[in-house]
Amino acid sequence: MSDSSTGLACGAPKYFVRRVLGVSLAAAFAGALIYVSMGQGNGLLWQFIAALFYSISIAVPSSILLNALSETAIAQRPWLSKAMVAAVLVVTATVGSLIAGLMMIAVGMLEPAHYWAQFARVISISMIITLTFGFSTSLYEGVRGRLEATRVELQTREAEQQKALKLLAEARLSSLESRIHPHFLFNTLNSIASLIPSDPARAEAMVGKLASLLRFSLNANQVSLAPLGQELKVVRDYLEIEKARFGARLDFSIEAPAELELAGVPPLSVQTLVENSVKHAIAPKPGGGSVRVTAGSRNGTVWVEVSDTGPGFSIEAAPVGHGLDNLTSRLKLLFGDEASLEAARVGGHAVVRMSAPRRNG
Repeated sequence: MSDSSTGLACGAPKYFVRRVLGVSLAAAFAGALIYVSMGQGNGLLWQFIAALFYSISIAVPSSILLNALSETAIAQRPWLSKAMVAAVLVVTATVGSLIAGLMMIAVGMLEPAHYWAQFARVISISMIITLTFGFSTSLYEGVRGRLEATRVELQTREAEQQKALKLLAEARLSSLESRIHPHFLFNTLNSIASLIPSDPARAEAMVGKLASLLRFSLNANQVSLAPLGQELKVVRDYLEIEKARFGARLDFSIEAPAELELAGVPPLSVQTLVENSVKHAIAPKPGGGSVRVTAGSRNGTVWVEVSDTGPGFSIEAAPVGHGLDNLTSRLKLLFGDEASLEAARVGGHAVVRMSAPRRNG
């Protein structure tokens, strides 16, 4: 039995009624057997009917009272649980036995003159049966309550996992859609076409980088974490493609320790940050700017920073369901409070830092 609730919360009314009837019948049968085995009464059937009066008179009020206490006093004072349950069972056994005697008089099963003598004969057995069935039921309901709580918790976790998978799929689809957006795709193809006459080798390399980027986007739905080394390769391919478009207007660098190549990050997460920099720091400015990607680790945490020469922004202001907001939600679902995405201005540069526990991708 759980001390915090006694395990007697009735749940649905139908279950409460079934439980009271089941306990009453079992207690009545047990009481009848005890009396017959002691050589008292007028046979098993008569004793069963008499015991049924007692069991119903005791089981109904004790169940109602214990249910009420489990939601109030016992829940607030766990250390009183067993003592309060025992007190309720003793009181209801006494009062229920008195009421059962009156009911038997009303139906002609007991002479009024024998009322107190009958009470004296049955009270000890009523106490034993009530305490036995009461605490047994409490123990059963406690286990049942814990199993139900575990089931609800597992369902909640499963729902959260499904939500995470859905959000991850949406994020990957959104990223894929942005990769093959007509403007990006057409600009890339135009850049490749312009390179073919003058620099066919570079044009061929650009085709390979575009294919690699699209392939990674398509394959990203297979995993929840990707190796940082692979992620940075995709970022480099993306920036090389944009470099062909913007020319000298785009300057970039990528620096990461070799030992972090296998560190896991959400697929296309760094690319999302870099794309945001190109969109807001490079494209709008006639003179372009620079984008710098760095990574490191400390105390079991891996961080990746993307800085640019743009105006900066607030993570909280990101449009719901897109880009950075989506990435924030993915980090939360994958790592909980251990991961973060922060934006700041440092030395005239807009900096976004993504941090997460170090895991292999």
